[in-house]
Amino acid sequence: MAYSAPEDEYGCSCAEGGDQVSEQAEVVLRGYILQSMRHDNCPGVNISAEDLGGSQSESTNPEVKDIVRSLIQIGDELSRNTELEYLIDHIEFSSAQEVFNIVAKRIFEDGINWGRVVALFHFAYKLICKAITSNCKEMVRRVMYWALGFFRTRISWWVREQGGWGAVQSYFQSLNWPNVALFVAGVLTGAMAYWKMS
Repeated sequence: MAYSAPEDEYGCSCAEGGDQVSEQAEVVLRGYILQSMRHDNCPGVNISAEDLGGSQSESTNPEVKDIVRSLIQIGDELSRNTELEYLIDHIEFSSAQEVFNIVAKRIFEDGINWGRVVALFHFAYKLICKAITSNCKEMVRRVMYWALGFFRTRISWWVREQGGWGAVQSYFQSLNWPNVALFVAGVLTGAMAYWKMS
């Protein structure tokens, strides 16, 4: 899938070098997308790490697997949210970048936490699923660029302050899953509803 990075407000692409937290975010996001697709049994969706800009070998890293497993537990709950599904179904690809920017900014409007990071990754995942099932595969890499660009400019500093990606596991282990899932679903659905009204 040949694709050139679009010019956007972030000025970066997932092919560019960067700090370790941002580089690991690429691998974690790809792992999240691929695992979510397996969990959701998306019909007609066939995608690989290479299609998302990565390599097959990165999925064997045990640390990344553990991080993705923690994020997936929240993402599973989000996949059951019918209101969120309805909103995503109504996104037009002609305005997808604008929608992505509005929703991503809204997710983190009140601060950053791991639940909100999951919300961002899940939103990117759902857009990628929509692109594949709508036969708009050129959108797959675009969504990856937008998500990783937003991560680098708005979130990577916070992940570094938490001690890196490894901190996500201890954070989620100490929380009540249903409450976290409800919070994340509320944040993402609220952000999507805000986009719909704007």
